Amino acid sequence: MPWLVLLASMPDHLRPPVAIMGLLAFFDDLSGRRRILNLPVEWGQLSRGLGIIAVTILTYPLLGPAGLLVALMIQPLNIADMQPGVACSLTLIMSLLAAAIAFVGGSDIYLPLLVLAVCAAYSPLDYMGRIMMGEVGNHSFAVALGLAFYVAGGAWSVLMLFLAAPLVTAILRRGNLSGFLEEKLGIENPTLGDLYMDVLTGGGLGDLLRRILLGRRSFRVDNPVLIALGARRLLFNPYASHGSENQ
Repeated sequence: MPWLVLLASMPDHLRPPVAIMGLLAFFDDLSGRRRILNLPVEWGQLSRGLGIIAVTILTYPLLGPAGLLVALMIQPLNIADMQPGVACSLTLIMSLLAAAIAFVGGSDIYLPLLVLAVCAAYSPLDYMGRIMMGEVGNHSFAVALGLAFYVAGGAWSVLMLFLAAPLVTAILRRGNLSGFLEEKLGIENPTLGDLYMDVLTGGGLGDLLRRILLGRRSFRVDNPVLIALGARRLLFNPYASHGSENQ
């Protein structure tokens, strides 16, 4: 299990956020999509949210506000893991980038190379579709990647990772994501911006936030620039009621 290998090999002061996120992700894997009593919240959404909060708090003394971006990296890794091999490709690409940043900047290269090595060792079975990371795997790699980028280049490197990872995922999954947006969400001819926003804000946790922030309102987007930037997916509300459309 990549989570356990990462825990055993990481520097002591960086181990707690990976440990707590992995534990909560393991609970997420076990609970599936079961709801909490009669509430409109799933156990997985709760554990994911608690993981984001916990990692942000644990990393704040070292990373400051960048710790939140590290915690939020679970989103693109989670979406990437829905297709065999994509989460591994994303992790390998970004860990190589972190290693390059560390090498050029003269920073400690150990953690980027560790993430690269663990993922490379795990990846063959994932590429063959025999196993998938699951939440515990992709969440652990997400936090470890965020920490690797911070060690390599500081907060600005973490921001670059946070913005670049969804783009790489959208490109790697463009066929599947385009089909999903067209068939399931009714977004015709989705743009790269729509794919990017689906990776960045899609999934159960993103939809829960839409329910809280948008209620039952829906939005029609006609501006070509906004369409290109992905506003149709960003503002798509699965809980919208008919007759509640805003321009």
